[in-house]
Amino acid sequence: MDLTAVAKPCSFGDKGTSDVVLRLRNSEGRPEWFYSHSSVLVSKSGFFADRLSNPGSGSCIEIHCSDSTYDHHVNLLRLLYLPTNSILDSLDSVQSALGVLPLAIAFRCEDITNFCIQYLEAVPWEDKEEEQIVKEVSKLGPVAMPILARIQPVDLSATKSVFISAVRFATSIGGSCPPFGDELKTSAQEQVEFMLGGDEDTPLVTADDEVKSVVKSGLSQVCSLFENELSSFLLVPDITAETAETRILQCLSDVEWMCNILPKMDLMKDFVCSWGEMSRKILEIVEDKKLDNAMWVLKVKLIEVTGKVLEAVGYGNVILPAPCRVQLLKTWLPYIRKIKPLLDAKADEDTDFPYKMDEDLCQSIEGAIVSLVLALPSNDQADILSDWMKTEQLKYPDLSEAFEVWCYRTKSAKRRLMEGLDRVGNTTISL
Repeated sequence: MDLTAVAKPCSFGDKGTSDVVLRLRNSEGRPEWFYSHSSVLVSKSGFFADRLSNPGSGSCIEIHCSDSTYDHHVNLLRLLYLPTNSILDSLDSVQSALGVLPLAIAFRCEDITNFCIQYLEAVPWEDKEEEQIVKEVSKLGPVAMPILARIQPVDLSATKSVFISAVRFATSIGGSCPPFGDELKTSAQEQVEFMLGGDEDTPLVTADDEVKSVVKSGLSQVCSLFENELSSFLLVPDITAETAETRILQCLSDVEWMCNILPKMDLMKDFVCSWGEMSRKILEIVEDKKLDNAMWVLKVKLIEVTGKVLEAVGYGNVILPAPCRVQLLKTWLPYIRKIKPLLDAKADEDTDFPYKMDEDLCQSIEGAIVSLVLALPSNDQADILSDWMKTEQLKYPDLSEAFEVWCYRTKSAKRRLMEGLDRVGNTTISL
């Protein structure tokens, strides 16, 4: 076969001008013949150039393919006949390009390979396509790696920069961005949570001083916004106005979000301290007479956040001095004791009343309070237990376990004291 002859214009499947026949087996297992041209095959494919340069190759080349790749083989042969500048435009789907690419590599079709890579690197992928692309491209070696550029790990500085930007947006540092501020803020919060989810780079990012500083600024921002919205609420002519209530609940939701992410960054102590600082002001407002029969959802949400604070302190995850722990208990224990029966009464009156402390919440708060009480100095325990026994609401939170332990410790302490005095007396007599 004369491969040096001047190529004439030809088209795929043109039997009249064909000098090479390619034999493929179709999906039904029968051989199918494709009339081709050596000038095209040699110029576009290293594989065919090698085969056709062999004097004994003949004018028929058999290509083995599976049912699943048959259509992609045919597509590759058609692409060989296109002008180079038309190949990219002819690729019309991720599936077709992904099917042709490994064949183009195997048949050493450089132009088609490059255009398939360029196409797959640029077009959007659906989730299922992404999984397939990662699986298939990983088999093709370094030549196809540019396709995966969008899902490659980024360096630590880039991760840190994105994380800081997300935190700023999630906590409205620098102000919101209307008209889509709330939606974008929620999205940023979700992404921050996702980035904190167990990646090997997460500890390196969260331990960074700049990151911690931005997160602390974010905490200060969301707490300040919540305080300001709550403080101005009583000045609203109509406290049942949906707009005012929505703003407060959104601010409290941001505060709760901070409460959820800060333990993952070892910054829960900052949240506990911030919550402790604004607790008195919060309770002064929510216990105002104007709110006696309003804002039940806010009251329940406050208890939920406080429950997380009590758990963090009560179980030793956040270490505070005894006076701070006493202050935390004395601030919130009376409110919890007061609000629980009110919520229960509302639920009894109206079975559809949605705002209540569920059993899990009640148990977790009660357990945290008991643990917190038992870790206080004995005199502080006595003050809290004495106050508990004077109230009508002994049932919740039930501090009887703490009382029993306090009684036992008190007797034990007295016995140790008497034994110590006896030893001192005996030593004096022996002298």
